[in-house]
Amino acid sequence: MNKYFDKSYREILAEAKSSKPTPGGGSASAIVACMGNAMVSMVANLTSGKEKYAEHQEKIDALLIKTEDIMERLEDLVDQDMQVFSKFMTAIKMPKNNEEEKSVRSKAMEAASIVATEVPLNIAETCVEIIVLSAEICSYGNKGAISDVGIGAYVAESAMYGAILSVDINLGGIKNEAFVKETTQKRNELIEKATKAREKAITIVRERM
Repeated sequence: MNKYFDKSYREILAEAKSSKPTPGGGSASAIVACMGNAMVSMVANLTSGKEKYAEHQEKIDALLIKTEDIMERLEDLVDQDMQVFSKFMTAIKMPKNNEEEKSVRSKAMEAASIVATEVPLNIAETCVEIIVLSAEICSYGNKGAISDVGIGAYVAESAMYGAILSVDINLGGIKNEAFVKETTQKRNELIEKATKAREKAITIVRERM
């Protein structure tokens, strides 16, 4: 099965700026998050195997495994976000000529909206994982590239806020109050966790620059 990431970067940008509805905000956020993740991974690779940082090798190896896993998940989330948007559009186009059709359409739209909220929420959560990793490696990563850890944290945080906007716009159309309440609480917790991790990372990065 072809993945969206099989396209060239130039093709992705061309589609993103076109009138096509996808890739949309959630997908774009996941794509951007990949670059933030790549910066954290790059610093880990520039630290790995260096005698100066040998005492941290075990932590570096574990971090690199995590960044690879994150990259794979983000690639999948790009595809998922595009797919759920298509399902939502299908629900919108359902007939509504009578009360029965209106009811069926309404239920389909609710279900599609919930899934379309869950995917960007997962993207936001994955972005927070990147920021947390940046807050970890900033204290022992290769000092010569330490600014890139901060860049990774900033990029991932921006991507997180982008994904959260996609969450917020979908929440507005969902009637399931329990889902809205739970999702709102989770998105707030993600923002709080990301802010603390980013502040920690940037503070240490600036101290080591």
